[in-house]
Amino acid sequence: MTAAKNAFPALLQEFFLQRLAAQRGASAHTIASYRDTFELLLGFAERATGRTPSQLRIDDLDAPLVLDFLDHLEAGRGNSARTRNLRLTAIRSFMRYASLRDPTSLPVAQRVLAIATKRFDRPVLGFLSREEIQTLLDAPDRATWSGRRDAVMLAVLYNTGARVSEITGLCIADVLLERGAALHLRGKGRKQRVVPLWRSTAKLLRDWLLNLDRSPAAPVFPNRFGKRISRSGVEHRLRLAVTTALASCPSLAGRRISPHTLRHTTAMHLLQSGVDITVIALWLGHEDPATTHLYVEADLAMKEAALRRVSEPKHMPVRYRARDNLLAFLDGL
Repeated sequence: MTAAKNAFPALLQEFFLQRLAAQRGASAHTIASYRDTFELLLGFAERATGRTPSQLRIDDLDAPLVLDFLDHLEAGRGNSARTRNLRLTAIRSFMRYASLRDPTSLPVAQRVLAIATKRFDRPVLGFLSREEIQTLLDAPDRATWSGRRDAVMLAVLYNTGARVSEITGLCIADVLLERGAALHLRGKGRKQRVVPLWRSTAKLLRDWLLNLDRSPAAPVFPNRFGKRISRSGVEHRLRLAVTTALASCPSLAGRRISPHTLRHTTAMHLLQSGVDITVIALWLGHEDPATTHLYVEADLAMKEAALRRVSEPKHMPVRYRARDNLLAFLDGL
């Protein structure tokens, strides 16, 4: 009697080609993230079982192995709990698909789907003051081609609160300067939005576009070879601007400032200016306004202003009373 055909390789290929690409229309970023997850998982499973990825069966990816893999991500690769949870999300998505396409995999899928995401501390969002962001925007050397590009790029990042992927993907056709100055941004999950520009930002863009190839698909922020500037390129140019700004703004010293810091800064300055949180969510392209609520939690000045509006209660002096021994024991746990 011949052995049953191994369904796992075909299931995984169907998951990427049919489920993600054809049915869900997942973005290239999502597919790349899921691909990376399974390349890591299959490599880990090969070392654990001695079977090549094409020989692995769905039973090999049971909950104990997946849990070991998630622990390996943190302990062996130094990944954060957030990254661990993202990898688990990709694995869960496949297991849900596998349980529908191949009912025999349901027991394994259920055990993997029962694995909980890991809780983690959310750090207070970092952002720049208005003086700090102005110093940073003034830092690039406008006497050079790359400095002029950086000045426009940083101004656009602050004006729009765009993600770095939205900036690197910006095309000439996305710059709308005819009737009302705005940018057409393409965000996560192929979500699109239009963000208005200040007159100063629009002028910077108009002047900058005179130096570029004006074909609709050409990048707004090219590198020195005329190709799209990369994510690492944006981060590098921002670090150079921060280094220059340090001379006149010492408060920037020792701070971790990334393109996402500028996004946080845009949101905080909108919030401090009285813009409604739902409008900020639309501005940033947040699918869930609860994400935007993190900026309210981070703004200590707003909390202090709210506290000043409330009269302090009058407290009566309290006499000390010894605690019951059993309650004291419980309080000490």
